[in-house]
Amino acid sequence: MQKVRCEWGLGGVELLRGQAAVMVIVDVLSFSTAVDVATHRQARVHPFPWGDDAAARDEAARLGVRLVSGRRAGGQLSLSPASLMKLNPGERLLLPSPNGSRLSLACGEAVVIAGCLRNAGAVAAKALELAQGGDIAVIPGGERWADGSLRPAIEDLIGAGAIIEALGLEGEPEAAMARDAFRAAQPNLKAVLFGCRSGIELCERGYERDVEIAAELDVSRCAPVLTNGAYEDAAT
Repeated sequence: MQKVRCEWGLGGVELLRGQAAVMVIVDVLSFSTAVDVATHRQARVHPFPWGDDAAARDEAARLGVRLVSGRRAGGQLSLSPASLMKLNPGERLLLPSPNGSRLSLACGEAVVIAGCLRNAGAVAAKALELAQGGDIAVIPGGERWADGSLRPAIEDLIGAGAIIEALGLEGEPEAAMARDAFRAAQPNLKAVLFGCRSGIELCERGYERDVEIAAELDVSRCAPVLTNGAYEDAAT
């Protein structure tokens, strides 16, 4: 019987990548939300590991795509979803990120989809289609502490739960708990995202608009699927 599974971060990817037909990467603040915003504008988004600026520049030049900066770069296109709303339709981007990009590139042979609150329903529908009866893994990305260890992030648990709710499949207890977290948060979703640790940190840095965008539920019909090294909208 087809089922949905849910495990955290890179360890979860490594555990489930040989067992799931589809892996949904959930990094609500902000990789998955940024990918949704970009692919809504028909962009193709190449995920790239975070931390080596020179390698990122070289890869962007090799691919002939535009390098997206970290939020520290101010008004430029960046990991900030709000900045990506200014994209020209059809652009090609290289998007380094510390969590979502790294997880996207670690999924082996599974189909990879970027999911968030904005596109939960569309991503669930596409995952069911592409899994062809196989299991679906939903991976809340989490954040990282200063020592590099996983910091569970409630916004990713809730985002994963929204997708699991939309899938409507039987699942393991971890998946059921994520679904229940979403159900509990749904009536006050915006307040929860603004009040969670990651949301507070973004607001302190002046990115309230990013939290507002990320808190919107099912406003997007995009299903960003990783195809030939880049996310593109596969929804029809």
